[in-house]
Amino acid sequence: MTKTVYKYSESIEQHIFFIRGMRVILDSDLSAIYGVKTKVLNQTVKRNKYRFPSDFAFQLKLEEIAAIDNQRGMRSQIVTASKRNIRFLPFVFTEHGAMMASNVLKSSRALSMSIYVIRAFIRLRETLALHKDLAQKLSELEQKVQLHDSELQAIVHALRQLMEPSDKPKREIGFRVKETSAKYGVKRQK
Repeated sequence: MTKTVYKYSESIEQHIFFIRGMRVILDSDLSAIYGVKTKVLNQTVKRNKYRFPSDFAFQLKLEEIAAIDNQRGMRSQIVTASKRNIRFLPFVFTEHGAMMASNVLKSSRALSMSIYVIRAFIRLRETLALHKDLAQKLSELEQKVQLHDSELQAIVHALRQLMEPSDKPKREIGFRVKETSAKYGVKRQK
């Protein structure tokens, strides 16, 4: 059963798009997952409008359909079909709208599959949160590297100054005997 869960959640994630600042799934994809016709799903939503506010489900505009097709990486068939008088623009459902749709449909498949749909939305949300955390950590690391770069540049500058020959005469190293030592019977050697 876990293989089935993985299979459904992975394929569902591919059908979730970002439109109007929300993650949504198309009515045709949701109806296929729930095992009903798209027409039945949309009729049920229209009959229960009060259960689907605009943050649960909304109808797409032609430009948004093109944006979804771009996210899919395909040419927009719906937009080109609109030139031939397309009758209905598709609906999209947010995470809460998908859950509400499964409750309104009242089919056992819709109720069981809604779990996979919700898990797919949750997984996407966690992935986005992870990416935000990674972006935050990368910016912190970049600031630390810049700080270390300035410190390393100061160390390199100091090392280069030490490597440069100085103009001062070098001081002799070692022990020297003073001239006054002849008084004690010690002669200086040359």
